[in-house]
Amino acid sequence: MGSRPPGLLLLLVLSSLLLIWKSVRGESSYIIDTVGLSILPEDNVQSGTKVTIRCEVSVSSSNVSHFEYLFKFMRDDVLIHTANTTKDFVDYEINPAREADSGNYKCQVLAKIKHKASNVEKLKVTGLQTPILHLNNSTPYESEEFKVTCSATEEKGGLTFNFYKKFRDGQVQQIKRQQSTNNFLETTLTLNHIGDCFLSCDYEITLITGIRRSNISNEIQVQVKELNIIPVMNILPNDIYEPDIVEVTCKVHISLPNIEIFLIKNRAVLMIATGTPLIYRYTPKATDSGELVCKAEWRNVQKENYIFLRVKEVFSKPQLTLEPMDLFEGDTFRFNCSVKVFYPEKIDPKTFKYRLYKDGIELTSAALTDTVAHSKHNGNYSCKVEGIRNSSRLSKNSQTIIVKAKVPVSDPVLSVVGGKIILGKSFQVLCHSHMGTFPIKYTLKYNGLTMNREVRRSGEPAIFDIPPVYSTSDLNTFFCHARNHPRSLHKIAFGQQLLQSTNIIEPVSKPQLIVLPSIDITEGHDIKLVCSIQTGSRPINFTWYHQGSPGALASLSTSNLTGSHSIPNANRKHVGKYYCVSSNPANEFRRSEFVTIGVKIAGWKKALIIVFCILLLLTFCIVIALKTRLLQFKRKSTVSLPVKSVSTKAERLSLTQAEVIEANATPSMMGKSVWSDHVSGSAPVKQGMDTIDREVRNSKQGVPEVPDGKPVEYAQLNLDSDHQPDNSETVDQNSNSENITKTENNIDVHTDDPEDGTCDPAPDC
Repeated sequence: MGSRPPGLLLLLVLSSLLLIWKSVRGESSYIIDTVGLSILPEDNVQSGTKVTIRCEVSVSSSNVSHFEYLFKFMRDDVLIHTANTTKDFVDYEINPAREADSGNYKCQVLAKIKHKASNVEKLKVTGLQTPILHLNNSTPYESEEFKVTCSATEEKGGLTFNFYKKFRDGQVQQIKRQQSTNNFLETTLTLNHIGDCFLSCDYEITLITGIRRSNISNEIQVQVKELNIIPVMNILPNDIYEPDIVEVTCKVHISLPNIEIFLIKNRAVLMIATGTPLIYRYTPKATDSGELVCKAEWRNVQKENYIFLRVKEVFSKPQLTLEPMDLFEGDTFRFNCSVKVFYPEKIDPKTFKYRLYKDGIELTSAALTDTVAHSKHNGNYSCKVEGIRNSSRLSKNSQTIIVKAKVPVSDPVLSVVGGKIILGKSFQVLCHSHMGTFPIKYTLKYNGLTMNREVRRSGEPAIFDIPPVYSTSDLNTFFCHARNHPRSLHKIAFGQQLLQSTNIIEPVSKPQLIVLPSIDITEGHDIKLVCSIQTGSRPINFTWYHQGSPGALASLSTSNLTGSHSIPNANRKHVGKYYCVSSNPANEFRRSEFVTIGVKIAGWKKALIIVFCILLLLTFCIVIALKTRLLQFKRKSTVSLPVKSVSTKAERLSLTQAEVIEANATPSMMGKSVWSDHVSGSAPVKQGMDTIDREVRNSKQGVPEVPDGKPVEYAQLNLDSDHQPDNSETVDQNSNSENITKTENNIDVHTDDPEDGTCDPAPDC
């Protein structure tokens, strides 16, 4: 075996020691087998029966000498009892059992760290105790409170009690319902009817299965007596004039201890008396007329009576009048304090004294007062009249008049909304007075038209919509009237204010585009585009365009009615149609008519073109003459070049017209094949033939041999110009070169061995 790590050996040793220790010592273990719940004597019993709830536990264990258990008893999942014991069962007794004890029971056992619950068992207890009713007073007065007690001493838990009243005709009426935390309830009742009745009670208990109601208690007869404490009221004197002294008496005819009497007017207690009649004396005013209420209260019983008090005036309340009511600053107004109604037999009007007050301060002692309206005279005004009757001084105050003189409208101001007018466009005019009490009526007139606006509150402007005007002078016809006082002249604002406060903008007229020096420009010269208008407010914006060109050529903002744009060094790209656009702060764009510009060629270019045309014409004449001579030559010449081959190998040599021409070096014969080896002393011809012979030799290497015995082919070049179109001779040199290249394979020369062969003479031209 291989060696093991030291740590693994140590772990094995410790594990072995632990097993040995457990076997020697003995480890405890246990399990709760069952927890049982039983109800004795049975689960359905009558109220008053002794009931035992037993909870038992069974535990299996090893190396455990004894256990300590915790038993928990629950009814409807609510803990009702606990017990710690070493026994394996616990009894919970209910003696006597009541319906409140009905419910679902279970127990739970805790053994060390393990716990287990029993099954749920249902206990049903039937039968509620009949309650007992007690009264402390069976002959109460009407509305008098008395105490009642309804009890069920043998029941458990919170109960809800109901109290009933039954009349002799058998009608039952529930008069009170109240909940208690105990098995009894003491409360108070009040009976309002007069006569006898029967009182009873019952109770309810709330279980998880529903509400259970008890039987009706014993009935107790109650005799309700009438309590005659209705007060009697009296007022002296019978005919009351101010300022007479009035005596009010209020009393009851039954003598009861601690009875209270109240005198009330408009829910205000004037006086209160306890155990004795109420007597109240005072000096009322005519404004004190109204209903007096007398209330008698004993315990919680109340009775009341009413009487109407009327106090007559010896003179009426003074009236303060203001003339005129619509008052403006600067107007003269008058206060008049007067008494409209009075009884001469009761009071002498000569004793009247008048006083005028402003904000509570006396101003004058006259009935009539004249004042000029001003802001310092604004305030609350009233008057007071004093008189004497039976040596008693009597005074009355008038109503209060609030004086606030209106402010006359100030001179209106005409202005344009936005401060700008564009001639030819509609606009808005504002007519406004900085001072004046609302409402203010504004009238705007111009050119025979009339418009009205009425402003009723601050921040509401008088704005008029005006149709377009086309001349500045039209603004002189405007004027505005403002008025808020029917007895004063209106204030006027004239249209000259518009001329002074308004930015009047005249739109630009249609522009005119002029080209300088003229519309026909010589190449290389400058072009000047001049755009001008007749009318328009400054600044003026000019923009130049070239039709077909992207974007604008140039833009200019100026205070002049004319603007210009220069184009230097004119050339062919400047040819075309031009136009300009003008605008100003009126934001109206006007376009000119199109102007077409042509650019003439420069003089030196004209001379150069003339020279070139002359040279071209001369060249053309020379070409025509040469072609005419060549045509004559072609008609006479027929070229045939037979070549005999001594060798048995035939070779084909392509000879183009261009090669022949290059060999002869004759420009006039370009493009044609000519054989002229018969001409003696002709070095070019001989040189050409030498070239042909050299090419035949060189081409032998790449031409396949002809088999022996085959006939020898002869090549003959006959260029008959009669079969060629005449117009082919007018093509230029490049075209001839192309034709030569194309006909290289059309000219074949058949030759034998050049060493032994001879050439046939060429025909004589």
